[in-house]
Amino acid sequence: MRTAFSRVIPPLFAAVAALGAAALPQSASARDTVSFSPEVEPGTIVISASQRRLFYVVRPGVAIRYPVAVPKRGKEWSGYASVDGKYLQPDWSPPSVVRADHPELPSLIRGGSPRNPMGVAALTLDRGEVAIHGTSAKMRASIGTAASYGCIRMLNEDVADLYSRVNVGSPVLMRP
Repeated sequence: MRTAFSRVIPPLFAAVAALGAAALPQSASARDTVSFSPEVEPGTIVISASQRRLFYVVRPGVAIRYPVAVPKRGKEWSGYASVDGKYLQPDWSPPSVVRADHPELPSLIRGGSPRNPMGVAALTLDRGEVAIHGTSAKMRASIGTAASYGCIRMLNEDVADLYSRVNVGSPVLMRP
């Protein structure tokens, strides 16, 4: 995906990271509204792996900031993607890389199960088996860490909020 968006984002990311830390009025949940680079188009998702934060740009110069878990060492990725699907209460089949480390997992965990690591919603990306998704109660403590096999993990209440705002086709930028 190479567009005007992709030409603008890389030089701006240092400024974006600094702006993302300056909070405007805070909401009652883990997410808050922050100042953000005005050059980033509304509707764009920017993930900062180093900050363990996902930013959703709501209007020029303003984003919603969410805490996330990011990929663990050796599973990291960066660059551009787009949302290619939206799912509520998704079923989960462990990808082969997860199954190799956890052969005890069943081949399918139904959506809504307390054991389902996808949580209440998932936004799949056009990068293979990668999604932005909620989490099970057992995995909530992973938010703010590097813990996943490539996915971006969010609190269920935050992924539900993001799900309501994002469209299929929304651009995503993952930065180290």
